[in-house]
Amino acid sequence: MLWTEEMFKVKKPIIAMLHLDPLPGDPRYRYGDCMETVAAHAREDLRALQEGGVDGVLFSNEFSLPYQRHMSFVTPAAMARVIGELKSELAVPYGVDCISDGAATLELAAAVDAKFVRGTFCGVYVGDGGLYDNDFSALLRRKAALHLDELKMLYFINPESDRNLDTRPLADIASSTIFKAHPDGLCISASAAGQDVDEELMAAVKKKNPEVVVLCNTGCRPDTIAHKLSVSDAAVVGTTFKENGKLENEKLQNVRVKADRVKAFMEVVYKVRAAL
Repeated sequence: MLWTEEMFKVKKPIIAMLHLDPLPGDPRYRYGDCMETVAAHAREDLRALQEGGVDGVLFSNEFSLPYQRHMSFVTPAAMARVIGELKSELAVPYGVDCISDGAATLELAAAVDAKFVRGTFCGVYVGDGGLYDNDFSALLRRKAALHLDELKMLYFINPESDRNLDTRPLADIASSTIFKAHPDGLCISASAAGQDVDEELMAAVKKKNPEVVVLCNTGCRPDTIAHKLSVSDAAVVGTTFKENGKLENEKLQNVRVKADRVKAFMEVVYKVRAAL
């Protein structure tokens, strides 16, 4: 049995992204904005996601654009405040992702008792934010020092929008990462958020690494999720749950989750599970 089945109590779990509004210090956090509103919007989205039937929730600072490789202290502090305010309402397992900063992600996970984390924990990449690498030797030692023995780590091995400078086939990169770091899950992405992940790519990674959970990380919609789950063990879903399937509105503001969109998506997932 995969660990995802034990944690989420279902096969092929759906982990919903809970995108936080811009946080203090972020370029989009404007004069007059306040953390009370950030928390209120997060509560609204959480209620819609849980009402819609998702199996887990992943909190991320999605609107901290452009993302910091070494995050300002205020960002995980603000995320911890929101999660702390919502914790009594959380009815599903939850995780955290301090985007682009693996160390901050682990620190936040320890502070809020997260069950899992997602991030770019290894590899060397180039993209709009420049050249960056990730020292998983330091991250795993910090994880041990924080006594996060039960924390599940979901690794990006082909992050959205960035190019991996390792030219080996992705399945080979996954195998060597597994040998060195034993990730709990591998997140397979397309070239941008919301774009379809290559199903043959996911199948190749899973075939070569059957013992590790493979997650479809982008492009999951009601019309695609059945195919995506046929070659993956779980999916991380964000944009399609939002009003009109949009990440942000014309004012570049975070769009709210709609429970009816979540329910329609999960109805397809239930049919997939029933056929297993």
